[in-house]
Amino acid sequence: MLQAFDIIGPIMIGPSSSHTAGAVRIGKYARSILGAAPVKAHIRFSGSFAKTYKGHGTDKAVIAGILGMDTDDARIRVSMDVAKEEGLAFEFEEADIDGAHPNTAEITLEDAEGRTAQVQGASVGGGNIVINKINGTAVSINGKSDTLVIPHQDIPGMIAVVTKILAEKGVNVHGFSLCRDHKGGTAVMTIEIDGDINESVQDAILENPHIFSCTILKAI
Repeated sequence: MLQAFDIIGPIMIGPSSSHTAGAVRIGKYARSILGAAPVKAHIRFSGSFAKTYKGHGTDKAVIAGILGMDTDDARIRVSMDVAKEEGLAFEFEEADIDGAHPNTAEITLEDAEGRTAQVQGASVGGGNIVINKINGTAVSINGKSDTLVIPHQDIPGMIAVVTKILAEKGVNVHGFSLCRDHKGGTAVMTIEIDGDINESVQDAILENPHIFSCTILKAI
């Protein structure tokens, strides 16, 4: 069932919810995953994004999101100037990402400490997005709910470990997916939850030695 947001789109600056609002949200998600202010950004546009990003302002929109702006921020139109003022170096590349949705952006960010994050996401209409890769690992996140992203060793019992902690902390799960690179390698849980989640949950999950990290991504 479609919700009102899916039909009329978000409150936004720009000509297109797909090419502007969606791009802002993908950029903002990439910044969240980096977890710090980026100093470098490399953006690869694929499909219709690659063909029309200049005319539709998708380049300005994705930079705005990387800077932490919302879809209705009046500064989106001048986001590139703001980026230069804030010390963010950026570059764009037109690419053909195999199997990607037509409105796809792949964003690689680097912070001042040299830490990097790579996010691939698609703008699927009405300002809605799907994040489908984080640091090369397949995920499925729509950004509408707070989400836990948990890379871990692919061994038996890891789902039970995490869900037991969430149950003990009173966290209600409404969406779950798991992907892995290969059997016994690295797997990634993405868990969508109702309401807010606090750092005590994150700390409890990180106590397990087979869990590599636990990131809380806030709804955007």
